[in-house]
Order: sequence, then structure tokens, then C-alpha cells
Amino acid sequence: MGTPSPRAVLVLAAALAGLLAPRAAYGQPNFIVILADDVGWGDLGANWAETKETPHLDELAAEGTRFVDFHSAASTCSPSRASLLTGRLGARNGVTHNFAVTSVGGLPLNETTLAEVLQEAGYSTGAIGKWHLGHHGHHHPSFRGFDYYFGIPYSHDMGCTDTPGYNLPPCPPCPRHGAAARIARKDCYTEVALPLFENITIVQQPVNLSSLAARYAEEAARFIRQASNSGRPFFLYLALAHMHVPLGVPSPPPASGRGIYGAALSEMDALVGWIKRVADSHGKGNTLLWFAGDNGPWAQKCELAGRLGPFVGAWQRQRGGSSAKQTTWEGGHRVPALVYWPGRIPAKRTSHALLSTLDIFPTLVALAGVALPPNRRFDGLDVSPVLFGWSDVGHKVLLHPNSGAAGKDGEIETLRLAQYKAFYTTGGAMACDGSIGPAEHHQPPLIFNLDRDIQEQEPLDLASREYQAVLPAISRAYAQALEDIATDNVSVADYSKDPAATPCCNAQHVACRCQAPGSHAAVLDPRTERRATRLCL
Repeated sequence: MGTPSPRAVLVLAAALAGLLAPRAAYGQPNFIVILADDVGWGDLGANWAETKETPHLDELAAEGTRFVDFHSAASTCSPSRASLLTGRLGARNGVTHNFAVTSVGGLPLNETTLAEVLQEAGYSTGAIGKWHLGHHGHHHPSFRGFDYYFGIPYSHDMGCTDTPGYNLPPCPPCPRHGAAARIARKDCYTEVALPLFENITIVQQPVNLSSLAARYAEEAARFIRQASNSGRPFFLYLALAHMHVPLGVPSPPPASGRGIYGAALSEMDALVGWIKRVADSHGKGNTLLWFAGDNGPWAQKCELAGRLGPFVGAWQRQRGGSSAKQTTWEGGHRVPALVYWPGRIPAKRTSHALLSTLDIFPTLVALAGVALPPNRRFDGLDVSPVLFGWSDVGHKVLLHPNSGAAGKDGEIETLRLAQYKAFYTTGGAMACDGSIGPAEHHQPPLIFNLDRDIQEQEPLDLASREYQAVLPAISRAYAQALEDIATDNVSVADYSKDPAATPCCNAQHVACRCQAPGSHAAVLDPRTERRATRLCL
């Protein structure tokens, strides 16, 4: 190999300087990660022309970079969130399915969260919104690296409220009297009201769902302003309740089910727009905002579910069941994603790089100038070169675990290699019509070419030259991935349950109300919502 020319050395030096510029020139950046719940890839107008309810998100896409091949690390709530905050799949971090209201455990305490790494690096850290990674004892977010927490411990349909929003099936409001007045409904939580936490204090139980989005916006803005005024860099993790099921009844109520969903989508869009404006005003020009979904739409909610766009999983639909949330079809894990950082991240850019929520952890850690936690392996990549427009290359291989549709929870069932997607197990989640696609195991795997078949309609013919050419590389990648996980420092989550772990601010009152029904403090007034009713942890 010859000696490089002086010009080549200068070019290399300039490139390296560019890689270091975003942190070195501007100090440690601020980070805002906004995670939407059960949002469809087609729920953004920037992705899908039929969607008209997201002008602020579309503006964010125009002023930043839009990722069109971006994936959640799992296709259900707890595993997806655990992977975002650890950079590791559930097969490594131990979180393979959702935690319950009565869960004793949560994200294993030996797993290091993104908040813990950034907190150690001097960041102010805040979490606002849905947690769903354990609420009992030290699994609570206040003990997982967050200086401030305001939100609900799990999904907003996992507890009754006095102001229930739309749901299928509809759920009744919280009981106000004794057991005789309680109404049992399938898939509804009627015994315990949904709590709202500020740090380790329950400040409202039941939550007023109709004002929850506004309170999240208010608390997020307050955190950003206070952190900015402190002079410290900040990390805000804003995990929205939208679009799980609509939070409240719009006024006036829309005439159609799509109108209901559309109204909720507009509310989410306005909230994100508000956060962007606050960040622009108080982020000192050094704030990266990353918006993504936690998984695809919840199809069994019918007209209250989001839009898949073109990712319909046609092969599965022909056999029954949904190909969205809980599945490893594209509709289950391909999610909208936008990144915005004025002056740093190119505007009006669309990236086709294969990326994941797994990449958020290592990318932000690298931009903060700190090291990844030792003694463990990561599934995410530092994709800052993609963010800054210097590259459009992401993962060579991306793994998709079962998230409840078929097979063992957390098991790696599907693998993406370039444009090829291989299924070792298929299955459909519950669809709007109540059907569930049976689990089918495939050896050799089903392989789809997504460049030609984004609808996942027709797998490659096993006898075809294309199938025979790609199968060896897929088989090697799959075996190597399983071996890498098996030899890693793997955690095990505690999924045991105990009614005593249920968040309850006053067990003497029906549904754990903080005050007796009808009393002055039970009125949903902002002046009374910050009561210091402490939860025993």
C-alpha cells in the first residue's frame, strides 16, 4: 500500500473534523425524544398523502430529515420502550412482553438506561408520559436516571377514569360506590383508577384524560425552560399517550370513527408542534428533536386504529389476523421517524437507511461525547453520520422479535438483510374482525424482496435462483445473531405479579381514589391536582 498524498491526508482530516464538529463546536447538545404510541407509518402526511391531520409533523419533516425505513425494536409497548432506553433487544435486556398493573418487576435494574448515562454526563433528565417499564420499587422512572418524572405508569386504558375516551369495546367510568355498582367488561380495568405521577407521588387518581395532553405539553415546556435556564444540557423523553386509543371525546364529536381518530391525531400533532416551538425558543440552537413511533397500529381497534400506509402484510391477511401491532410484518414495526436539529441536520431530506429505535441510545451517547456502558453488547448503532447527511447506510442486518402474535415472546423470528426479509415464524395478531392468524414455522424461511414487494404479498419461490442465492447469507446472519445473543451478558426481567404492587393512593376508597367521591378535592381542578399523596415504594 502506497503512502497517501498530502491532499488525501487533508481530505481525511477535514472529514474527521466534520464528524467531531456538532459536539465540539456547540458543546453537549440537548436531546428531545418524542415517542408516539401505536402510530401508523401512514399517520404522517409526509409519508402518506391521504393523511391531512399532521401539518406540524409535516413541517418538522420539511425542516429536518425523514426516515422511511425506520423500525421499532419490538411491536408492543414495554419491549419497544426497553429497547429504546437500553439500545438492546428484549432477548438481551430481558423485557420480552408487557408489564401489568400488578407487576412487581420491570426493566431489570442491572440494565443501564440512556437517562442514567446522560445524567452521569451532567445532563438534566426528564421523562414525561407513559412509562410501562415497571412502577414498583426501584423500577419507577425516578430511580432509572430521570431527575423529573410526570406521567402514567402504563397505558391509559389500563385503569378506569371518570372521563373515559373512545375505546373498542367502550369502557365504563370508574365506580363511585361499593362493589355492587361495579360493572365487569371484557378488556376493561374497572377495579383501580389510572394514576398520574409527579416523581414518586400520585397527584391524581383517576387521571383526567381530557386534559392529559395539555398537562404533558405544560410540563414538557416547563422542564425545557428550567433546564435551559440552568445552563446544563438536557434530555427529555416524552412518551405520548397518543395514539393508543383516543384520550377524550372531541367537542363537537366527529360524525365518523375516522373523524374520532383524526381528531386525536390532530391533537398529537399540535402537541408536537408546541414542543418544537418551545425547543426553538429555549434550546439555544443546540437541540436535537427525534420523533418516532413505538410500534404499528392496534388493528383490533378498527376505526380507532392508525394507517399502515402500503405496509399491509398481504400474505398474512390472506390467512387471517392482523399484520400490524404485535407482529413482525412491516406494519407492526415500520414506524414514522423524523429528526430535527436546525443548522446541523439537513432539511428537506429523505433517508432510506435501515434504522431502528435501537439506534437512539448509542447515537445520543456518542453526540454527548460519552462512552457506552461496558460489559454488554448493543443492537443499536451510532447513526450520527446518517443524521448529518454524510451517509445513508444503516444496519446491514436488523432483527425483529415476536411481540405477542406467534411463538415465544421475545424470540427472534424475522431478519432483515438489505432488501430481503426472512420469516422463520409467521402469525397474525387479533384483527378488527376478531380473527387471529395461526402461528406457522418456516424452515427454510419465507423470504420477501421488499424492493419489489413492500406489501409482503408473495414470498420468493424456494426453487428460484434469487432465493437460492440469498438464503446462505440470511442463514449465516441468523445463526450469528443467535450466537451473539447467547454469549452476551443477558438480563432476565421479573414478571411476577402481586396486587400490593398496584399504584393506589388510597386503598380505602373505591377504585383507589385519592379522596372520597364528591369531596372538594375530588373535583378536577388544577389547583388540587398536585396533592402530595405519596405512594409507598
